[in-house]
Amino acid sequence: DVASTDDMAGVKVRSYNNSTGRISELSGMVPVQLEASEITQGLITGVIESLITSAVTGQDSKAWEQLTHFYKVNAWQPRNFVLVNKDAWDGLDDATRKVFTDCAASAETNGVKMSKEANDKALATLAGKGMKVLDPSDKLASQLRAIGETMVSDWKTKAGAAGQAVLEAYAK
Repeated sequence: DVASTDDMAGVKVRSYNNSTGRISELSGMVPVQLEASEITQGLITGVIESLITSAVTGQDSKAWEQLTHFYKVNAWQPRNFVLVNKDAWDGLDDATRKVFTDCAASAETNGVKMSKEANDKALATLAGKGMKVLDPSDKLASQLRAIGETMVSDWKTKAGAAGQAVLEAYAK
């Protein structure tokens, strides 16, 4: 069982981007760069001992064959975006822009719903295969929130005023 970041100290964890690497470091784990297709082999050989991953990737990699616990920390839900050239957008008439924004709103609603459904199904599969699917302890959840706050602070420093404006707009 993992009750706090103390229980994760020194554990080799799959890291697949800068964010998961930083989470690993801040929680005392040892990040190991590993692609999703290499998870099973990494666990079998001891290259990694744990994962920071979605329930879906846990399901796809048959994590239950090597691991016993999955903690639902809900660190992120994937989002996809479509960017449009502002001049091209401004060149469209209002009716055409409405078609695009209505379609985008529908895609957003459906995408979030589908993502949550896939997550719920994967969690059920993990549990059905014998993994303990658990909420983190209050202490671990608090420590992970503090790690998130550190990462946001680091990003704000790096991104400057423009990054601050993005976060303020997101908070609205």
